[in-house]
Amino acid sequence: MVTLRVSLLCAIMGAPAAQAQDVIKVPSGQPVTFQDVIWEVEGDENTYRFRYITPEISRNGGSVEFEQAEGDMRYLCEHSALPALIAQQKDVEHIVISLSDRAVIFGKADPAATQYFDSYAPQGNNCIWEGF
Repeated sequence: MVTLRVSLLCAIMGAPAAQAQDVIKVPSGQPVTFQDVIWEVEGDENTYRFRYITPEISRNGGSVEFEQAEGDMRYLCEHSALPALIAQQKDVEHIVISLSDRAVIFGKADPAATQYFDSYAPQGNNCIWEGF
């Protein structure tokens, strides 16, 4: 498996770097900011992991429960990740949306962090939940 990290949203979206830290509006109303994109290739399959910071999912004083965050993840897939990939004409079989209450290093355990992940298969302009 080959893994590449794209540290700024602008590398995927072609947007100015300043926009990478803008708050993204989601259905729950929680503040969401983009962290990074990780591109993984295994065989013929491309997976893009879009990682977002969402402090309100924290188990220590956060106001957003998993059920709300789950809706936000699908929204982020369909309104942030998938449009960015379509605009850049990227081939993709899977999109993984991850939410974390703080920035974490990919692949490193952080027991203090609250994190949620969902995997989707793009179909047209929709993200179909795949589950894990």
